[in-house]
Amino acid sequence: MIFLREHLSGFYEWIADSEQPVFDGNASRRLFNRWNGNQVLFLINLLLSSSGNSSIERGRDIERLIINELPLTAKSELTVFNWLQGEIAKAKPVQQT
Repeated sequence: MIFLREHLSGFYEWIADSEQPVFDGNASRRLFNRWNGNQVLFLINLLLSSSGNSSIERGRDIERLIINELPLTAKSELTVFNWLQGEIAKAKPVQQT
């Protein structure tokens, strides 16, 4: 499943298709703009595909992290991606044996 624009709850800038950079592949050192809807969708989908959990609810959890908790020092896609992976790992419930 792909997390879509319709699934987002935040308010974002949407750049015309002809003007927007292509967001595909892996996270890079490209400057991350938390208000660019296309870039936010790119990172959410990248995280969903890497985690194996591609639910809409998981995507919304990632978006909430970006909106509410992303440090201002996170400047590149790669930094944001790594920070989000760490936050998701911390949020996983501990399995009891």
